Amino acid sequence: MNFQHYGNVEAFANRVTPFLEENEDKFSLFLGVLERIKAGAYENPYLATIEENDQLLAIFQMTPPHPFNIIFVDEKQISKCTDLCINEIINHSIPVESIISVKEWAFQFAQKWQEKTGGKYSLMMDQGLYRLDQVEQLLEMSPGTWRYATANDALLLEKWYSQFEHDTGLSKTAPVEIKKRVKTMLDGKEVFLWEDQGEVVSMMKKARPTTNGITVSLVFTPAEKRRKGYARTMVAAVSKELLKEFKFCVLYTDMLNPTSNKIYQEIGYQKLVDSVHLNLETI
Repeated sequence: MNFQHYGNVEAFANRVTPFLEENEDKFSLFLGVLERIKAGAYENPYLATIEENDQLLAIFQMTPPHPFNIIFVDEKQISKCTDLCINEIINHSIPVESIISVKEWAFQFAQKWQEKTGGKYSLMMDQGLYRLDQVEQLLEMSPGTWRYATANDALLLEKWYSQFEHDTGLSKTAPVEIKKRVKTMLDGKEVFLWEDQGEVVSMMKKARPTTNGITVSLVFTPAEKRRKGYARTMVAAVSKELLKEFKFCVLYTDMLNPTSNKIYQEIGYQKLVDSVHLNLETI
């Protein structure tokens, strides 16, 4: 069993992409980030595999400060692969602060981490990954229409981005970094806004396109405009638009928020897998 670190992203992509594309919806996050690494969007990505007799057993990817993404190809080898990976992290002082993976895999990894390092782990977000192939007709549609966000919306998006992080319990991003992210999203025509009588009341974005799919993310409505169905109507309408170009849409939801999970299921999103984001501590 061999742990292979890749310094060349193209070599890594050639090795892992065939497997990932067999499970394109389930591993859309990994695939989408890999495409952005290939495009030069991240500095110093960490890319690795575990292989044995030319067989792929596990895949790892990290773009600091984002979490260490873990995929086990051979579930019978999870324990051995986890031991080998954690030893590699410890021996080479790889700065892994959190992990994201299929729920069962992540907790197995985190428990081994605790045993080997003495460091604790904690839940950052309990997530559900959902897939949409066809939008269901909603019984009630909120008034308004969607449009692409433009540079004129930048200040509002920066404000809402910060509020989104606060509301979802995500780590706070510095204002200067938020400004950069918003500009990138606007330049890529990734952000959609819902307008009601000329007032912008909700937003969402598309992200991480793969060969057949696209991710829906950053769905946000300010507190004073909530409970009017704006987000549900917007996600339904824009998802329908996205399905003109892609075969499916995926999105992550907070499993501790039953309201949002119910809304997405009403639109037609169906759960694929449970996923978790765990914080890791060391002593």
